[in-house]
Amino acid sequence: MSTVQSDAVAVESAGLSAKQASILRYLRENAAEQTYFKSRLIADELDLSAKEVGANMSAVADAAADIDVEKWGYSSGTTWMVTA
Repeated sequence: MSTVQSDAVAVESAGLSAKQASILRYLRENAAEQTYFKSRLIADELDLSAKEVGANMSAVADAAADIDVEKWGYSSGTTWMVTA
């Protein structure tokens, strides 16, 4: 089974929307190099709004077994701490 197919199966079984799945994928791909993520920067990368990122982050955090996502700060936008 390819990675794309296994990702799709994992996303479907977790009940994530397409936006939530893309946020989760982005965080997984970047968590090794980075710990703190601003909603607006995630949004810029994924062609979403910062509000969409924030609104979907709790579902992403609940579905992510391999990373921890914690709301960290609010100065100039919400910051998320992501640890693998």
